[in-house]
Amino acid sequence: MNPIPDHLKEGLDILFVGFNPSIRSGESGFHYANPNNRFWKILHEAGLTPRKFLPEENHLLLELGYGLTNIVSRPTKAADEITKDEYQEGRLELRGKIRTFKPKIACYVGKGVYQQFSKKKEAKWGRQEISVVPGTIDFVAPSSSGLVRMKMEEVVGIYCELTDLLSSLK
Repeated sequence: MNPIPDHLKEGLDILFVGFNPSIRSGESGFHYANPNNRFWKILHEAGLTPRKFLPEENHLLLELGYGLTNIVSRPTKAADEITKDEYQEGRLELRGKIRTFKPKIACYVGKGVYQQFSKKKEAKWGRQEISVVPGTIDFVAPSSSGLVRMKMEEVVGIYCELTDLLSSLK
């Protein structure tokens, strides 16, 4: 199964970083394509998008100043299938993408994504005090997976903090 393409350009407001594509995303070629994934609903409810986008429209986020990538490009059923070597390679690639495209904010869609990238054992929700790549603010948000046990209102509330952070930078 082929990796799905990143959606990147210079000067993004937010670069959303996931663990890796789901099998459904790998089959369709679109980010957050699993119907149980709440990514598109969360973005809309948090005020980051004017409407709920479909996975097939993932490229349109670039027009809003948002990009999409993953720390690991290989699609899997679950993140626990990702190997240490894949994470190591992914960390290097992601660091390069952030340095090259210079987004204002890197939003890690899942605490575990940020912990794998930063190699930190602990992380709080929201803006991190120290950035992994200087010049880009690190923001940790809950995973949008339907497996997450947090209430939707709580998840959206954290993403609303991202909306507020972005507004404060403009």
